[in-house]
Amino acid sequence: MTQPPSIPTTSEETASEIPPTSAGAPPAPSYVKLAMRNMVRKRATSLFHFALTAAGLLGVLVALAFVDRYFNS
Repeated sequence: MTQPPSIPTTSEETASEIPPTSAGAPPAPSYVKLAMRNMVRKRATSLFHFALTAAGLLGVLVALAFVDRYFNS
C-alpha cells in the first residue's frame, strides 16, 4: 500500500496557527501547573476528593466481584 503524498505547509500557514505573544511576556502557565498549585493550596479538599475517589473505585470493584460470583456460580 502506498501512502498519499503529504501536502507541504508553508511558513505563512504555520505562523497563522501560532497565537502571537509579546517578546517580553512570559507564557501563560499550563493547566497542569495551575492544577498542582491549586492542589497544594487546598490540601484538605484534595485529600478528601482523593479518598472519595479511592473508596468509590474500591466499592465498584467489590460490587462487580460480588455480582460476578453471585450470577456465575
